[in-house]
Amino acid sequence: MNILLVIILSVFDSIPGVQVLQDSTVGVLMEEAMYGKKELVTIDGFRVQIYSANNQQKSKAEALDLEMQLKDRISQTVYVQYQPPFWKVRLGDFRTYDEAKEYKKIFVQQYPHLRGDTYIVRDKIQVKQ
Repeated sequence: MNILLVIILSVFDSIPGVQVLQDSTVGVLMEEAMYGKKELVTIDGFRVQIYSANNQQKSKAEALDLEMQLKDRISQTVYVQYQPPFWKVRLGDFRTYDEAKEYKKIFVQQYPHLRGDTYIVRDKIQVKQ
């Protein structure tokens, strides 16, 4: 990524009242440009679960469809998991419950039709070392 773009995004992000909306990949690329590549490690953390169902064929299709709808529209990584007999869709890699809670609040404002199926769950998450 161009270092000038990194500087520009960093400046805008630090202005009070200005919110920079970007794909999570941009944040990763900015970090790599500034600090070098970091290795991912798996730790205990939290995710926001937005879907869970156990009708084998229908649930898989619905989970994958939801992933396709969201993956380019939200700032968090979308995970589709099969934990027999349930297909689940979970969002993000949050180290703390409070981080997940804050994201859940934002998510249900943007997608109120998913409010009833949205929960914070413990999960193994991927973070940079």
